[in-house]
Parts: sequence; C-alpha cells; structure tokens
Amino acid sequence: MGTIDVHTHFVPSAWPDLSTQVGPGLWPTLRVDSEREAMIMLGESEFRRIGDDCWDAEVRLADMDADGVEMQVVSPTPLFFSYDKSGDEAVKVARLFNDLALEICAPAPDRLIPFAQVPLQDPDAACVEADRAIASGHAGVEIGNHVGDRDLDDAGIVTFLQHCAERGIPVFVHPWDMAGSPRLDRWMARWLTGMPAETHLSIIALILGGVFDRVPPSLRLAFAHGGGSFAFWLGRFENAWRQRPDVIGVSAQPPSSYLDRFSVDSVVFDPAALRLLVDTLGASQVMVGSDYPYPLGERPVGDVVHRSAFLDDVEKTAILRDNALRFLGR
Repeated sequence: MGTIDVHTHFVPSAWPDLSTQVGPGLWPTLRVDSEREAMIMLGESEFRRIGDDCWDAEVRLADMDADGVEMQVVSPTPLFFSYDKSGDEAVKVARLFNDLALEICAPAPDRLIPFAQVPLQDPDAACVEADRAIASGHAGVEIGNHVGDRDLDDAGIVTFLQHCAERGIPVFVHPWDMAGSPRLDRWMARWLTGMPAETHLSIIALILGGVFDRVPPSLRLAFAHGGGSFAFWLGRFENAWRQRPDVIGVSAQPPSSYLDRFSVDSVVFDPAALRLLVDTLGASQVMVGSDYPYPLGERPVGDVVHRSAFLDDVEKTAILRDNALRFLGR
C-alpha cells in the first residue's frame, strides 16, 4: 500500500538510430559514456546527462523501494515528442519509443506503468497510436501542452481528447518546448519560469477555449508540475472573466467551475505551495509526482506531502495513492 508516483520519465539506452529508422534530419541522439551514464545530444550540443535510472528497471525499483513507492507511471521524456516533424515521421518515432517503454517496464509490470506518446500534430494518427499503445500494454498517454502555436483548445487536439474520454485513456500533460531568449537562456530560466507559464497557459486554453464544455467529464486529465502557476493566479483569472467578458468570456461557466475537471501533481517542493494547491483545487485533485529521475525532481518521492502538517491522514492517503488509482482507472 505504498505511494503511487504519476510523474516519472524514461530514456532507453537502446536509443534507435532515428535518421535510419525514421528519415534524414536533425534528431536527438544518445552518447553512451559507460554502463551507467549517457548524454542526450542535440546535434553536437550536450542537452542532458542521464544515468542508468532512466533505463534500468532494477535501479528504478531499488529507488522506489527506498522511497516507499509502490508504482510509477513511466512516461516519455518530452524531447521524444517530435511535434515539429511530419505526422508520418512522428508516428514512427512514437511507435519506436512506445515499444521501448514496454521493454523497460516489462521486468515489473505491476509496479512500472508505461504511458505512451502520440503524434499529436496529426490527431487521427494520434488516436490510432493511442489505441495501439493501450492494446500493447500502455496504461495511458503523455502529451505536450502545445504543438507549435496550437494549444489544447485546437480543434484537432480536442478531437484527440474526446477520443481518450471515449476510450477511458488517462492523459498526462507535460510542459515542453519553452520559448527561449537571451533573458530566458540563463540560469535554466526556461525551466524555472517557462514551464510554470506554459502549463498555466494551457489550462486557461482548456477553459476559455470551451474544451471542458465540449469534452465529456469522463476525461481523466492531469497536469505536471503542480499545474504551473495556475493555482496562484486563479483569482486574477476569475476577476478578468467577470470584468472583461467582451474579451475573454468564452467559457460557459467561470473558471472556478472547472476545477474538478483536471488534476495536478504534487512536485512543488514546499508545503506552503502544496497547501495552495489543496486549498484551490481540493485534496481530491492532487497526486504525487516526482519528475524522477531528473535532478529538478523530488527525492524522497512524496516528501512534500509527508512534511505537510495541514493535511489529515485521509487527505494524505488520497494524495499519496487513492487519487492516482482513480486517474489510472484501477
């Protein structure tokens, strides 16, 4: 009866040669430096150093045991999404990495729960790959929060979300492809400010774009990184909806009416921030997420929940486990 972590990532050590298996172009590659370390490369540039906790199930399971984690949702690293490629290329990439995810999770199918990626720039192909992945053993899908300039209220993306609602496929939304500039390319500012802003923007798009008015409430939807800055600025959002309906009054109901339509993870690190999430969304809408195994993640997993004295035992159990079971449909 341990913790369920809904936000972790994998990288396969058996990285496919995408230029051969998909087509010519600038693709990320993996430089394997040893049995335990590798470097994700973008062309000739080093993108991220990783360890064997990205691909070795035994290492992951040992870390899970140390942190009291019973199950992990294992999702793609957003760099894999390939939304900037053609739909046909993105389908091939998705199939390759989705099949590799199954291999990584195979040693512990009751504990390592794979989520698939889909070619979201091609909604019809995304629906097909989601169905294939679920039939192959995946438990859900992870998507990026936008495809170029198309946010989650784009008609094609809404079609995909409706498909997931009809099929009972949980969807985990992860921020990615944050804008860069001389101001944002310092100090990991794209990750420290861009990620929260991206997630906030996409939740707003779901509300003001009328998506929650068109997609069935059965859609199980969750956002990474605590929903970004959304909870902190809900009051400003609500005020703007009421004061300037001529500009933003698109949704059928005020923003606060949709708070039960999505969940967020708990990887906000500070009990005060977690309290804001719980006070805003309710304890039923928050699940443990760690961003394992990346260095900006939380270890031990669930630490902020355990340190939050304002939560009672029922709320802690909900956040540590029960809400994730509901999200996963178990």
